[in-house]
Amino acid sequence: YIDTAALRSVALELDEQSYSDIQRQRKIFPEAELHNATALLREARMVKTPLELEQIREGARHHIATYATIPSLYRDGMTDRDLQIEIEREMRRRGSIGIFRCFGSAMEIYMGSLLTGDNAGAPSPYDFALGGAGSQALPLGSNGTPLREGQAVMVDMAGNYGVYCTDMTRTYSIGRLSDEAYRLHELSLEIHRQVMQKAAPGTSCADLYNESLCMVEEAGASPYFMGTELQAQFVGHGLGLQINELPVLMGRSKDTLQPGMIIAFEPKFVLPHIGAVGIENTYLVTETSIENLTPAPEGIIDLTQR
Repeated sequence: YIDTAALRSVALELDEQSYSDIQRQRKIFPEAELHNATALLREARMVKTPLELEQIREGARHHIATYATIPSLYRDGMTDRDLQIEIEREMRRRGSIGIFRCFGSAMEIYMGSLLTGDNAGAPSPYDFALGGAGSQALPLGSNGTPLREGQAVMVDMAGNYGVYCTDMTRTYSIGRLSDEAYRLHELSLEIHRQVMQKAAPGTSCADLYNESLCMVEEAGASPYFMGTELQAQFVGHGLGLQINELPVLMGRSKDTLQPGMIIAFEPKFVLPHIGAVGIENTYLVTETSIENLTPAPEGIIDLTQR
């Protein structure tokens, strides 16, 4: 039993509560000063326990298995939404709870996004790496665009097979893409190889972002990096109970990697009329380096050659 009237100081996740919720808390703790502990709790959740890591690994295995079925789910004449629904069904069939949770009350999405053609460059009001026009009801992700010859199909779905998220992006195509699309996809793979090779405990998250940016600039790919009309200012993020946890891999980050952190790394490129290319993997920061928890084929897979 807690004598709530006797408490003088209470720490709560005020960023995750409505004004009405906070007012009710004030009545519950009438003599207490309420403190916002959101930042403290988000920082504490950056490093996962062995039990959490075990569950994340298990979820990653299901995530990989689901993506392996994607070529078999494609049918001629599909729209982006048609294919996404089939992928969602497969994820649910394999144990996904059917939603992933976001930090921020205005951030909402179902199980992820599938982007093709010019919809890949459509900006979104939400703070995700790429947007997609979606609909008026949910302005994000697929919007009924037909899957056409010569276009890329980017699948970015969250594998929430329990309490904890994994994040994974792979790129597919309808027939052959332009040479530039394959060049930029290979650049994404090279950024993964070079930047993640330098990732280890003590590495600055800002340095990982800046190293990625330098590689993009040297390749002359800046206009396409992380969007076109609206470019995301990060290249990766933590994840766990929520899809967008700390740390964030961006230029102004003050965080450094620590053992037990889980990060999603997602250097992506958007080409007008073609779509988005690149990959995203979920990584575990170990005691000495980094481990890829979502190892799966990384090249562009032509869905018409199944």
